[in-house]
Amino acid sequence: MKTPLQDVHVMIVEDNPMVRDLMCHGMEPHCTVISASDGADALLKSVDNPPDLIVSDFHMPGLDGRQLLEKLRSRDNTRNIPFVFVASRGDIEEKLRPAVGGVVEDFIPKPFFVADLVRQLKKIVDRLRLEKMPKSASRPGVIQGRLEEMGVTELMQSLEMGQKSCRLTLRHGGEEAQLYFVAGQCKHAQMGAVEGDTIVYQAIGWLDGEFEIDFAATSDRETTTLSTTGLLMEAMRLMDEAANQSVES
Repeated sequence: MKTPLQDVHVMIVEDNPMVRDLMCHGMEPHCTVISASDGADALLKSVDNPPDLIVSDFHMPGLDGRQLLEKLRSRDNTRNIPFVFVASRGDIEEKLRPAVGGVVEDFIPKPFFVADLVRQLKKIVDRLRLEKMPKSASRPGVIQGRLEEMGVTELMQSLEMGQKSCRLTLRHGGEEAQLYFVAGQCKHAQMGAVEGDTIVYQAIGWLDGEFEIDFAATSDRETTTLSTTGLLMEAMRLMDEAANQSVES
């Protein structure tokens, strides 16, 4: 079930009905999905109602994925739509990346597992959702929400991908953690008198509560020792380790 924050509209463009259905079904829990059967269908739908993200196959009859991208880039209301190509590794490296790499959000090589595709696209969707959220902020430069709607991991990944500088405040069960980001990297974390990596590891385990992002708040302190991705990976490792010890005991 989609939550109120899941208002990112993603268009899936694929001429193979079975593959298109699999892609759409995989993304439906994470966004509003629009399907298009080919490039021409996608162009008509995009011009009429531009989506937030387009995920398109490269080889399609008639208007192929690259031609679709070129036509969208030529129109004012669709030129800035993030675009993801799905293609063979050969096509990506020889035909697409050299020609359109600078204007394409990402490439997904074929063949792919749907779970891997969804995982890759969800990172983009989370970032786009975060970018849309300030439009409905309660205060200028501040966005708020619930961790049930967007978890700590998704928030941190989105801030990293968007290279945001801000203060992320997390509240859970009477506790409050503050994480400061500079260009997407978590540089400082504190909770009361405690600071550093351990605060991030603890907060990542919070599954409910509230969050607030203040893009005007900054700190010049550096108490964390890893990149944002490194902190997330280490937190996952520690949680797996704790789960295994619990099973063994």
